[in-house]
Amino acid sequence: MPEDVKVGFIGLGNMGGGMSANILKAGYHLTVHDLDQTAATSLLENGAEWADTPAELAVSCDVVFTSLPGPREVEAVALGERGVLEGMRPDTVYIDLSTSSPSLIRRIAPIFAEKGVHVLDAPVSGGPIGADTGRLAVMVGGDRAIFDRCKPLLDAIGDKPTYAGGIGAGSICKLMHNTIGYGLQTVIAECLTLGVKAGVDPKNLMEAILNGSVGRGRTLRNSLPDTYLQGIFDPPKFALNLAHKDVGLALELGREFGVPMSVANIAFAEMTSALNRGWGNRDSRSAMLLQEERAGNVEVRISKEKLDELTSE
Repeated sequence: MPEDVKVGFIGLGNMGGGMSANILKAGYHLTVHDLDQTAATSLLENGAEWADTPAELAVSCDVVFTSLPGPREVEAVALGERGVLEGMRPDTVYIDLSTSSPSLIRRIAPIFAEKGVHVLDAPVSGGPIGADTGRLAVMVGGDRAIFDRCKPLLDAIGDKPTYAGGIGAGSICKLMHNTIGYGLQTVIAECLTLGVKAGVDPKNLMEAILNGSVGRGRTLRNSLPDTYLQGIFDPPKFALNLAHKDVGLALELGREFGVPMSVANIAFAEMTSALNRGWGNRDSRSAMLLQEERAGNVEVRISKEKLDELTSE
């Protein structure tokens, strides 16, 4: 994508401010809009132009980005009065960077298509520091050809733009990513508070966890790819009956010190159900098959070749 492409950016908050600045640094002609014009001060000082409305911005741009708090704001800015759609021209591109609703972007895309406008959903992960430094994962859904066309521009925003699939796929990936993170946050809080209350210094506890397989990132990089994601549970990397014993001992410790362990109890119940299937000598990840059944027999499998591509990065 040539740098003479005219880019519009709407939403200059904690994330949008950094991303738009990096687009400007990459040499693109940039027009910006935000409810608070003072948020654009440094951008305007460095050569960006201002538009009073999303529609006014879109009229002059080949690619328009939005980075907004959520679905309500995205819908209003994209489809509302003096919104993005009103100003866009055929064969231009609208890219929503917000963490928003996959159903909404799937509803927006055909409306824009009636006007000949392409749509990508491209939520990002990496926080404000990543937005400032350009070290963001960008999870992109939409037409692959449009992703390829816009890839140089996405490279200005993040160091890891990834094509996720059809429209809405980027938003789905981001929601799954964040929910995994906050689920882990909950069980980490349980285990840290129990560990400290049971008598371990917080620094020593953290050091021990960081030095273990969890802290080294082996769950996502090794354990799951070697077992669950390939459907290989025999011979076990770590047997279910041993994992069940370990979590059971942690729950006993929690009862002894009066620390509630809600997430750990759910994990223990899952492993107990898996044991009752006769899976005790299989790999502990076999307990994850129970959720596949509950989800309607959804199989999550990735070939060894594709896994090697993922884990070698």
